[in-house]
Amino acid sequence: MSSRVNRRSFMKKSIVASAGGAITLSSAKAGQTEIAGLKVEIGSKATVPQGKIGSLKVSRMLLGGNLLTHYTHSRDLKYVYNLTAHYNTEEKIHETMALAEAHGINALSIHNPPGIVPMLKRYRYRYGGKMQWIICPTAPVEPGMEAYTKQVKDLVDNGTEALYVWGVHSDRLIAEGKIDLVRQAVEIAKDHGVPSGIGAHDLRVVVECEKHGIPNDFYIKTFHHHNYATGPKPDQLKAPYSEIPGYWCKDPAETIEVMKKVTKPWIAFKVMAAGAIPPKDALRYVFENGADHTLAGMFDFEIAEDVMIVNDVLSNLKTRTRPWRS
Repeated sequence: MSSRVNRRSFMKKSIVASAGGAITLSSAKAGQTEIAGLKVEIGSKATVPQGKIGSLKVSRMLLGGNLLTHYTHSRDLKYVYNLTAHYNTEEKIHETMALAEAHGINALSIHNPPGIVPMLKRYRYRYGGKMQWIICPTAPVEPGMEAYTKQVKDLVDNGTEALYVWGVHSDRLIAEGKIDLVRQAVEIAKDHGVPSGIGAHDLRVVVECEKHGIPNDFYIKTFHHHNYATGPKPDQLKAPYSEIPGYWCKDPAETIEVMKKVTKPWIAFKVMAAGAIPPKDALRYVFENGADHTLAGMFDFEIAEDVMIVNDVLSNLKTRTRPWRS
């Protein structure tokens, strides 16, 4: 494939590869990946720039895990949960991961419901996949930390490259004043030799962790603007964080200001507000306003276009003021 790829041919070949059935990941040449007949060369539009989180080289766009675990923020459209589950079978998830790899996405972020790690391992062992796993343990963060420590060990032993405190946990712990438990969770992952991050919906998590010198290696924080039809209204934002839907970033302007002072890498998530903001708009907003990486929940047929968009955005950033932190 030529490094000069137009959008139409790139999309066509990518979609054909996605629909091709059997997955083939190989290294026919140095710096080249093949999936179902699609060869992607370093330097082509089918690569994504990388940053560094701890010792890991991580693509600026990561594959988000919610669609892979069939958890969709579909608002009141309840049928979407079943639709996603029927579409994203294990075979389709593996195809999606392989297609993401072929286009330069080298990491995914996912939480840890039952069965996910075995599914990820089968992808590695069956197809030679190299996708890096950034996983948040779901075991309780509580005094003693026995269950959490055990789950961290199991995740690392099974091949997880980085861990972070689940935002569901960190939001609650900070609201309850239990910063010491957040510290312990971060340090347990570091003690197991992997980069250790903190997830958050509530901006107070970042503020308090920075204030108390928590030694995390990165943040995963919600971030998107409110300029879309179903975006939160001012009166809705007066509610406590516990009542704010998970697909909302409550305070984007304040997030920008807080993160300017943070020197650790920042992975932005919920950047499209669960599909309400178009990728071109969302990706430009988060990178121009300071994010170092972004999560994007994508079906297989969305990957090619989103990679094109993120490359175009990153090659033409106009107003970024926060230094790259990874």
